[in-house]
Amino acid sequence: MPNSCHAYLLRNGQDQVLTIPYKFALPGTEVLLRKEGNRLIIEPIRPGSLLSLLTTLVEITDNFPDVDEGLLPLDDIAL
Repeated sequence: MPNSCHAYLLRNGQDQVLTIPYKFALPGTEVLLRKEGNRLIIEPIRPGSLLSLLTTLVEITDNFPDVDEGLLPLDDIAL
């Protein structure tokens, strides 16, 4: 594999720490870990935008109450 190298695993209490070589450095301060078989996959967590969050939301189909129902009619005011 051209994009591979030897890395070291250390112990920190009950946690295992992986030292990542500079050429494999990831942006940010957090990553997403996922295990597939014997492979450990490390992916950077990209900061999300409000627009990307809104596109994941499901459309609201609930019927909301009419908040004006039962109110007296507005007065005609001439300014």
